[in-house]
Amino acid sequence: MSEPLFRVKDLRLSLPDMSRKKLFGPTPRIEILKGLTFDLPAGEIIGIVGESGSGKSTLGRVLVRLLGVSSGQVLFRGKDISRLTEEQVKPLRRDLQMIFQDPMSSLNPRHTVGRIVASPLKRYGFDNPRRRAIEALERVGLPAAFAARYPHELSGGQRQRVGIARAIALNPSFILADEIVSGLDVSSQAQVLTLLQDLAADMNLTIAFISHDLSVIRTVCSQVIVLNHGEIVDAGPCDQVFSNPQSSITRTLIDAIPLPEIDDAWFDSVRLAEA
Repeated sequence: MSEPLFRVKDLRLSLPDMSRKKLFGPTPRIEILKGLTFDLPAGEIIGIVGESGSGKSTLGRVLVRLLGVSSGQVLFRGKDISRLTEEQVKPLRRDLQMIFQDPMSSLNPRHTVGRIVASPLKRYGFDNPRRRAIEALERVGLPAAFAARYPHELSGGQRQRVGIARAIALNPSFILADEIVSGLDVSSQAQVLTLLQDLAADMNLTIAFISHDLSVIRTVCSQVIVLNHGEIVDAGPCDQVFSNPQSSITRTLIDAIPLPEIDDAWFDSVRLAEA
């Protein structure tokens, strides 16, 4: 069995509680993540699910080092990245990418799609960044002509594909996908989910897929971590967690959200429609 891409040990994170900020003295802190320990295997899509305020997005930002930690370890390929300085983190940035929930707010409206995708390639010194950007766009199903368009000229699903292209252009090992289909219609959701599965398989990507929608998690993820108030209350292979939940929180989430049966034929039909 290969070494996990991430190994997280007793992760704790406290942040200032601005609702209790004092006029004088230190601001009280609130513990957001409470002793999390888990592995993220390489080459799989792992779901991170929980209700609002469960800490799932905070955890995602710790994994891509947008947030530090209060204690514990976050091992990426065996190296603890939790307390690296920003200068020390820079070489890792191209390997740890993120796709944002709202592509319209994460794409510069004054830049063309080609420039948006090529910019990080230039920053990291890739040769022929424009050609690589077009290749990334084509890989997510957008023709080369889209490189000359602006974000406002695209549909929501197309904008999200641009965000995915920007992330994969750098050939990362890990991608954080935070609620990336929540604002899309059902058809666009299906297409983006299918695309993510195909990219994960083709590029051997590890993807942490954050969502509140358990039907989406069960559809695309091989494993799932269920959070509640900053603690892991369930974790394991999706089939196991959904068929035999160990926590009342997991059972409540399953009961509250319809989980349609989606099989390989469904994905095949989406791929056929896009061909």
